[in-house]
Amino acid sequence: MDITVVVPLFNEEESLPELSDWITRVMKENNFTYEVIMIDDGSTDTSWEIIQHISKINTNFKGIKFQRNYGKSAALNEGFKAAKGDVVITMDADMQDSPDEIPGLRDMIIHGGYDVVSGWKKKRYDNKLTKNLPSKLFNAVARKSSKIQLHDFNCGLKAYRNKVVKSIEVFGEMHRYIPVLAKWAGFRKIGEKVVEHRPRKYGVTKFGLNRFVNGFLDLFTISFISKFGKRPMHFFGLYGTLFFIIGLLIILFLIVQKLVLPHFWLTNSPAFYISLTVMIIGMQLFLAGFVGELVTRNASERNVYLIEEKIGV
Repeated sequence: MDITVVVPLFNEEESLPELSDWITRVMKENNFTYEVIMIDDGSTDTSWEIIQHISKINTNFKGIKFQRNYGKSAALNEGFKAAKGDVVITMDADMQDSPDEIPGLRDMIIHGGYDVVSGWKKKRYDNKLTKNLPSKLFNAVARKSSKIQLHDFNCGLKAYRNKVVKSIEVFGEMHRYIPVLAKWAGFRKIGEKVVEHRPRKYGVTKFGLNRFVNGFLDLFTISFISKFGKRPMHFFGLYGTLFFIIGLLIILFLIVQKLVLPHFWLTNSPAFYISLTVMIIGMQLFLAGFVGELVTRNASERNVYLIEEKIGV
């Protein structure tokens, strides 16, 4: 199968018929073999009934319905599990992503040699103050942190080799960082394509301030996990030891000062309490790393590694 299109959605009843017709037309014009997996993330409107109707008319359309709203990452993760196409393309269901971009994205994967191609909505129709400016700040921080030179991490229109989506797990709000997850899994050929951003035709935006804040928190999480997920002691132990040594040196300095100046009272010096606090923090960090190592070594996936190829085994 050439292409799997994964479409996560929440309350998009108005756009689904038009979107499905558009995708079908693009696939027929290019003679692609395809499937479209629509994941209903706990919609409260008639989205699921419309998906059922579409799948009866065109069996290339398939559906997954969540009992409640779990979020876009969960929807993508289930879609990736079910995907069978050589190229997996994700797009939003609100008609702001154009299915006409599908052939170009596929070509960059098949003929361009990329593992991941992320869309870049260079010209946007969103509110500049509430969405565009926060998005630019978010993308700048994500670029600097991940060392992946993409302009638009949060663009829903992306393409992947099938092997990529089968090698990663998307959870929480990590759908913004799928290129980072792919890089972490060893897929380093990550490209970008300028895509059309269309004005919203139906429904309302799901963007809110909480998503912006959560995006930064998830960025810190994935940065930490990617570096220290299997060796937490290297982080907590290092800084714990550093804090403890600093506190110990302050204490030793105060003791020497007491020996030189008999009338000097250790407990009257603020440095005494600072040194105790720093040493306690250091011990707590060290113990956190120790506990993290125990958890990691007893985890069921502690020795799960992605193997690209085997010979003779």
